[in-house]
Amino acid sequence: MTALDEEKLYAARLHAVRLRPYLATALFALRVVESRAVPTMAVDEHWRCYASPEFVERTPLVELAAVWVHEVSHLLRDHHGRGERFADEHGLRGPAERLRRNIAADCEINDDSFDDELPLPEGAVRPELLRLPAGLLMEEYLRLFRLGPHTDAFAWLDCGSCVDGSARGWDLGADGARGLSARERDAVRFRVAEGIRGRPGSAPSGWERWAEKAFHPPQPWRELLGAAVRSAVTSGGAAQDYTYGRPSRRSAGLPGVVLPSLRRKPPRVCVVVDTSASVSDSELGSALVEIAAIVRAVGGRRDLVTVLSCDAAAHVTGPLCAVEGIELVGGGGTDLRVGFARAVRRYRPDVIVALTDGQTPWPSAKPPCRVVVGLFPRPTWVNEADPDYAPAGPPAWARVVEVG
Repeated sequence: MTALDEEKLYAARLHAVRLRPYLATALFALRVVESRAVPTMAVDEHWRCYASPEFVERTPLVELAAVWVHEVSHLLRDHHGRGERFADEHGLRGPAERLRRNIAADCEINDDSFDDELPLPEGAVRPELLRLPAGLLMEEYLRLFRLGPHTDAFAWLDCGSCVDGSARGWDLGADGARGLSARERDAVRFRVAEGIRGRPGSAPSGWERWAEKAFHPPQPWRELLGAAVRSAVTSGGAAQDYTYGRPSRRSAGLPGVVLPSLRRKPPRVCVVVDTSASVSDSELGSALVEIAAIVRAVGGRRDLVTVLSCDAAAHVTGPLCAVEGIELVGGGGTDLRVGFARAVRRYRPDVIVALTDGQTPWPSAKPPCRVVVGLFPRPTWVNEADPDYAPAGPPAWARVVEVG
């Protein structure tokens, strides 16, 4: 019976580290488990790598290095968690769907992770073999293909439970030895992502995209900002007035007397757009899109929405006939306190929406209305002369949504 050649297996890992240094932390974090049940090599979600002694013996060292990179890629990219979420959303279960998820995950990894120095193992899945475009994510591939005669050649694929969450006979399980805890797994991903981001250009585009999103997942900011604005304009604090157009229900208790009912006044919204030099044209374009969404939130009443462009001074736009015709004036320094003061003093809005990069002084007191801040993201500025310095963010009384 063949024993596991650990020397060859670990030499292959060192070769993989030499060719893919940005994956070193993850490769060394994998715990090797000898298993005669696994057909080749496979990993579980607890970062255990199950290796078949026969497979290690017959596979060339360079190809073993490629397998190391391939398997650890499944773990770093959280194909298990992402695959489970996709399956729950679309109701896709069963052995056929598990194979389809494995093929899609392999396509995501194999399209740009290998080259002449570290070639793909023979028979590995590549997007072009399925007539699919390269550079997509697993979820996108899952929407583009179904199993059929063209996928029969990949029926042998089994990278382990790290892909589909279905336990294999060789898995040691959550309580088994030599697994990584959830915190340890996140720490490994964080170190790999930070290493890739710290040396741009050192990794393929797919890995750079992963590193950018690994711990900063994109938020649906349009939905968040829209919900914040709708919540503000429909709040109970909006002004109210009496009307005889709809008599009060209490009139029934006073025959011959018509009592007025309370009517909610349509909320007035003032949008303060930061037009300082630090705000880009594309961000101003996003501001125009949000203004159009705000108009829809107040029922299409353009007369209820006022737009102020503000750098170091506040500038009133013309009548809001069409969003495309708004002229945003500015380009100097930033002081949104001027814009807030003018909005409150002249328009008495029920809601102020500020679209800014946040590099501005803020009012010292809360305005007498709801405030929503759409914040264009900026890197944190560090004052090396003062290690305790913390940049001033939007005040606590504002509802903040990061835009973009």
